[in-house]
Amino acid sequence: MSEDGTAPKRSSHLMVIGGASAGTIFEWYDFYLYGSLAGFISKHFFSGVNETTGYILALLAFAAGFFVRPFGAVVFGRLGDLWGRKNTFLVTMLLMAGSTFVVGLLPGYASIGVAAPVLLVVMRLIQGLALGGEYGGAATYVAEHAPPGRRGLYTSFIQTTATLGLFLSLIVILGVRTQMGEEAFGDWGWRIPFLASAVLLALSLWIRLRLNESPVFQKMVDEGTASKAPLTEAFAGPKNLKLVLLALIGLTAGQAVVWYTGQFYALFFLEKTLKVDGALTNTLVAIALLLGTPFFIFFGWLSDRVGRKPIILAGCLIAALTIFPLFRILTVAANPALAAAGASAPVRVIADPAACSFQFDPVGKTAFTRSCDVAKSALASAGVSYRNVAAPAGGVAVVEIGGVKVPAFEGAGMDKAAFGEAQTAWRKELGAALAQAGYPARADPAAVNKPLVVAVLFALVLLVTMVYGPIAAALVEMFPARIRYTSMSLPYHVGNGWFGGFLPTTAFAMVAATGNIYYGLWYPVVVAGATAVIGWLFIKEMKGADIEG
Repeated sequence: MSEDGTAPKRSSHLMVIGGASAGTIFEWYDFYLYGSLAGFISKHFFSGVNETTGYILALLAFAAGFFVRPFGAVVFGRLGDLWGRKNTFLVTMLLMAGSTFVVGLLPGYASIGVAAPVLLVVMRLIQGLALGGEYGGAATYVAEHAPPGRRGLYTSFIQTTATLGLFLSLIVILGVRTQMGEEAFGDWGWRIPFLASAVLLALSLWIRLRLNESPVFQKMVDEGTASKAPLTEAFAGPKNLKLVLLALIGLTAGQAVVWYTGQFYALFFLEKTLKVDGALTNTLVAIALLLGTPFFIFFGWLSDRVGRKPIILAGCLIAALTIFPLFRILTVAANPALAAAGASAPVRVIADPAACSFQFDPVGKTAFTRSCDVAKSALASAGVSYRNVAAPAGGVAVVEIGGVKVPAFEGAGMDKAAFGEAQTAWRKELGAALAQAGYPARADPAAVNKPLVVAVLFALVLLVTMVYGPIAAALVEMFPARIRYTSMSLPYHVGNGWFGGFLPTTAFAMVAATGNIYYGLWYPVVVAGATAVIGWLFIKEMKGADIEG
C-alpha cells in the first residue's frame, strides 16, 4: 500500500506487454542493423586493411557492443533496483537510438582515416551499454505485472522482441535495397536504416512514457524495503553469487550460442560463405523468422505448465546434436554447385605450416605476402573450404583442386604495386581452376532450393524459441525482488554478450584459420552441450515461485 492507503497503480496487462515489447523491438532493431550490414561497414570503415582482416574487424566492432553489455547490466541494473524499472529503460532507449542515428552520419575511412573506425566503435560501445540495461528492465517489469501461473507466457512476448527487431531490420534493409538498387545502397543507401531509428525512437518513447512503475518495485519503495546497495547484495554474498554463476553456465551461455547460431551466424554463413545474394538471404531469413516467432510465445506458455528448465535444456541438447547436419544441409540447399564441387574436387593447401600466418592484423600494418597466405586468403575470399597438408620447408605453397595443382607465388620482398599485380593475376588463374572444377563464384539464385533453405532456417529458429522463450521467466524467478534487476541482468548479458555476441567473430576466425567452413560450429556445439549437462545437474526448477519477496 502507498502512503495514502491505496495499492500501487498498475498499468493494464496489454499496455505493460505492448510498451515493454515495443521499445525493446526498436532497440534490438538498432542493434541488429550493424550485424546485417557488416559487409558494408567493413567496406566503408575498414578499407585500410586487407579483406580478411577487414571483415574480422567489422565483426569485432559488432562484438564490441556485446563486450560492454555486462557492464551496462551492472550500471543500469543497479539504477533499476535503486530508482525504478521504468525510469531506467527510458534512459537506455534514448542512448541506444541516439548512437544508432549517429552511425548513419559517420564519415568513412576514405574521408577521415582511422578516426572513422574509432568513432564507429565508440557508438557500438554506447549501444552495448544501453542494451545491457534494457533487457533486465523490460523482463523484470513484465514479470512483476504478470498474474500467477502466466509469468512464462507474459515474458515470452519480451522474448519475441529480439527476433522481431531483427525481422524489422531485415525488412527495412530489404525495402531500401530493392528500392535503390545494389550500387546506390552499397555507396550510401545502407545509412538510411540507421537514420530511420529516429522515427522509431519517437514512437517507442511515446509508448513507454505512458507506463506506470512496476507494482512490486513501488511496493518496496512504499514499505522502505528496496535495496540501498544492490551491487553488494547481488555479488558480494556467496549465496546470490552462486545463483548468478549457475544462471550463466547452466542457462544463458547455452541459450546464447543457440540463439546467435540460429539467427546471426546462419545469416553470415549464407551470405559470406555460401555466397548467396544479400537480398535473397535477407528474404529467406525473414520468412523463417516470421514462421518461427509464434513459438517463443508457445514455449513461454508451455513453461508455465512443465517448467522452464526442461524446455531450455532440451533446446540446448538438441542444438548440440543437430547444428552440424543442419548447416551441411543448408550448404547443399543454398549452393548445390559449391557442395558438389567440394565433394568431387576437394581442395588442399600444400604448404610449410611455419610459413602460414593467422591472417588477422588489427592495425593494418602487416602485409601477408608469403605464398601460403596468398593461397589461403584467396580461398577464404572465395568461400572455398580446404584441407591443410604439410609440405617441406622452402617450397612455394600449392593449391590442389581435385587432381589439378595451382602453385601460388612468393610475394615476400615485392613492392606493393608489384605484389598487387601478381596477386590479381594469380587469383584470376585460381578462379579459372576453381570454375573448371565446378566451384561457383556466387550462388546461382535459380539453383537455390528456397523451400529447403527456409526449412533449415526454421529448424534453427525453432531451437532458438525453445531456449529463449522461457529464459526471462526463469531468470526473474531465480532472484529476490530487491536485487532482481541487477542479479538477472549480469548473467544474461555475460551469456548473450560474450558467449553469444562473440560467436560470429570467433566462428569466422576459426574458419579462416583452418579452412573448414564448418569448423566454427564447434564453438556453439560445445557450449550448448556443456550448458545442457551443467543446467540439468545443478539448476533448480523455479516455476511459480513467489517473486514479490
